[in-house]
Amino acid sequence: MERTEPKHFSMIRSFHLADLLTITNGCCGIAAVFHAMRFVIGHEAMQLYVAVGLVPLAIVFDILDGRIARWRHKASALGREMDSLADVISFGVAPAAIAFAIGLNTAVDQAMLIYFAVCGLSRLARYNVTAEEFADAGGKVTHFEGTPIPTSIVPLGLLLLAYRADWLLFVQLAGVHLHLTSLLFVLSGSLMISKTLRVPKP
Repeated sequence: MERTEPKHFSMIRSFHLADLLTITNGCCGIAAVFHAMRFVIGHEAMQLYVAVGLVPLAIVFDILDGRIARWRHKASALGREMDSLADVISFGVAPAAIAFAIGLNTAVDQAMLIYFAVCGLSRLARYNVTAEEFADAGGKVTHFEGTPIPTSIVPLGLLLLAYRADWLLFVQLAGVHLHLTSLLFVLSGSLMISKTLRVPKP
């Protein structure tokens, strides 16, 4: 029997519509990081607002990819993994980068933002390995264990309001420099990795 050699870009050709929406979610996160860096360079407020605005746009694509996958019955293990990787970028790395660009950039601030991003990473990995455990008879996951990573838009939105009000709350305690607003991301990350908090999945 003749063996068919795989063609170049065969993986890309196998993508479904839901997968393309997932990739667009990830693109929003990457673009948000770029705009955050542009804000650091030029201090143009519009760059910051675009960076922040790309995160809720990523949420839209994150919602659509799951619904379209279920509607077209095209859900796959590859799509699930890509979804988690895109979410890490858009709702973990991008908010942390934006927060750093806004001014949460002391050593302690950075440690808190890294903690937040790693919590998001852990949250998604745990979801991938426990999805079947929390699924109903039809295979649909009924609830989340810990808050979903897109909830990172909450501390990000509050941080933007604090920035506009010039209320980042810089403090120095026993030689330690930090912004109290960084604690918003610590709280968000901690809620993501909670094993006792159950959130119904829509």
